[in-house]
Amino acid sequence: MTAPTQPAAGTAPAPGAADGTRRRRRAPRAWLGALPLLVFAAISFGLPVGAVLYGAFTSTDAVTGTTTATGGNLRTSLQGPYLNSLTGSVELSALTALIGTVLGMLIAQAVVTSRRGALRESVLTASGVLANFGGVPLAFAFVATLGISGVVTQYAHLDAAGWNLYSFTGLTVIYLYFLVPLMVLVSVPALDGLRPQWREAAQNAGASSWQYWRHVGIPVLAPTLLGGFVLLFGSAFAAYATAAALVGGSVPLVTLKIADALSGNVQVGQENVALALSLDMIVIAGLVMAVYLPLQRRSTRWLH
Repeated sequence: MTAPTQPAAGTAPAPGAADGTRRRRRAPRAWLGALPLLVFAAISFGLPVGAVLYGAFTSTDAVTGTTTATGGNLRTSLQGPYLNSLTGSVELSALTALIGTVLGMLIAQAVVTSRRGALRESVLTASGVLANFGGVPLAFAFVATLGISGVVTQYAHLDAAGWNLYSFTGLTVIYLYFLVPLMVLVSVPALDGLRPQWREAAQNAGASSWQYWRHVGIPVLAPTLLGGFVLLFGSAFAAYATAAALVGGSVPLVTLKIADALSGNVQVGQENVALALSLDMIVIAGLVMAVYLPLQRRSTRWLH
């Protein structure tokens, strides 16, 4: 057997070895570059979550000021009116997210397939404005148009048909006002990512338009649809100002219940219960995201 040959003195290392060495040296620098972002995320998200966890599982005696660990706050947040508010928020968010996902995707498809560039630009511009229009101004606008004495209500006699803006149905209509444009903004880039070759290949194989969408279009867009649903769900789930200005306590919502507990409108000393309700919201949002992330990774290889 022959001994393995050794590289001569002064011989340059192999290109692959040099590249590997450079990559290993560059890795710590990459982490250093991301360090400010990691610190910012830890301060912006870690500290609030830590405060919520601490307050949700502790109780402070009003007389002695002693703080003790307890699970009573979490149990209280899942009972009685607190549970009803949590359920009401989930129902409202799921319904508006589902309707907003369907309507937003249909509008986005019409915009993408349109040959008029002005229509696309105007719809996207309007969607960008309407998606960020909320709070008290939005509530006032709907009161002036669809309220009890609103212009549209009086003109179309909607009150005779049983229309009530200050209800679950009215709040659903208001939420769709900013959720549908948000879905349009999310859907247009995904629809642009559908390659024309896929449709041409389906047509050459004799597939109809419905078969193309059923076997190609919808499976590829499914993560985008679910991601849009998650985004809309989160936006509706966390909305507060519009509902507070419009319905007050007539519609049970968890954000309104948290505000009441913090301000002591119903009972004094329920601040930790409000933190427990906030923890419930974080858990629900995390469960929804846990469904979306695997599908999002699955679709990446198709759209890129």
